[in-house]
Amino acid sequence: MSTDILVGIDGSETAGRALVCALDVAAVRGAPLRAVLTWSSPGQKGRPFGPLTTEEDAQAFLAEFVDRVAGDRASLVDAVTVNDLPAPGLLEQAEAGAALLVVGSRGLGSVKGILLGSVSRTVVERSPIPVVVVPHV
Repeated sequence: MSTDILVGIDGSETAGRALVCALDVAAVRGAPLRAVLTWSSPGQKGRPFGPLTTEEDAQAFLAEFVDRVAGDRASLVDAVTVNDLPAPGLLEQAEAGAALLVVGSRGLGSVKGILLGSVSRTVVERSPIPVVVVPHV
């Protein structure tokens, strides 16, 4: 069984909080950390990398996000991009081997008053591994 910690990244402030939480959990457990950014061509409305995203664009976006948020701990993060929709992509990574999945409570969706976004709700309902949901402040 894998000891990897997964964290879902979408570029939102809450994803940044989830990354910091995942870094702390990985440090306590002495576990590898994998930051996962899902992307799809032709892209998704509202995503920071737009409808013409390539894999290289997604990788560059994820690397910059991890560097900015993780700072001097960025080298501890294995940054992975997955060409899929967010929930299925994260669930596939969880099923492929991990001990814990960390997600933000809601990301870049347009409905601002909800406690859980559609991705975090779906992941909590369907994940084969434990999920930590980091709240939006």
